[in-house]
Amino acid sequence: MIRVENLHRHFGGFRAVDGASLEIATGSITGLVGPNGAGKTTLFNVIAGVLEPTSGRVLMDGEDITGLPPHVLFHKGLLRTFQIAHEFSSMSCRENLMMVPGGQSGETLWNAWMHRARIAQEESALLKKADEVLDFLTISHLKDEKAGNLSGGQKKLLELGRTMMVDAKIVFLDEVGAGVNRTLLNTIGDAIQRLNTERGYTFCMIEHDMDFIGRLCDPVIVMAEGHVLAEGSISEIKANEAVIEAYLGTGLKNKEAVT
Repeated sequence: MIRVENLHRHFGGFRAVDGASLEIATGSITGLVGPNGAGKTTLFNVIAGVLEPTSGRVLMDGEDITGLPPHVLFHKGLLRTFQIAHEFSSMSCRENLMMVPGGQSGETLWNAWMHRARIAQEESALLKKADEVLDFLTISHLKDEKAGNLSGGQKKLLELGRTMMVDAKIVFLDEVGAGVNRTLLNTIGDAIQRLNTERGYTFCMIEHDMDFIGRLCDPVIVMAEGHVLAEGSISEIKANEAVIEAYLGTGLKNKEAVT
């Protein structure tokens, strides 16, 4: 679904992404791991249109999407979440979800005056869908709670729920497990697996929790110093000498530290 070809993103003399090339297969849950500063989030930002690349290409289903802005990619079905959740804190969980779909009739002043029945019908459908999403994520009991009052893990679930309010094809998850307790992390993992198997979502996720990556992801791609260092199953990655060297600066004698 996604092909990245010789991608570069430089910040002055610093090469955050330095010739990265990779593919994300349709229907996969692909893990993206690597040491801090490896260029993972910058790569996500370039793919998702937050940053323009210095050079290189990004293709989605064979279409060149390099440099397209996030709102255009949104309508193509490419979505992302963030390491720090971006909720509307003063709005309820249900309202946060209902805000997601674009092109709603109530967004124009003319329709607000002249087509109130159409707006009410759309909002009723959105309300039903939002409640279905909250139920799917097992947080329906929080539907009327202000999003700003949620725990870190609950906010991550709500962000995942936003992707379910539109026809997402691929979702980029940036450290969905960061700051989340183990119980909620398992709930998030269950939701990702169900979205993948039941609804055909393709995922690519940055994550430092190797157990979580091992549970969900195949393949796993390792980045280091702005480029792709290795790719394979989690067991292959954990046994890869170059990966261990990148994480620890040591050889196989210390590989237990990375496993």
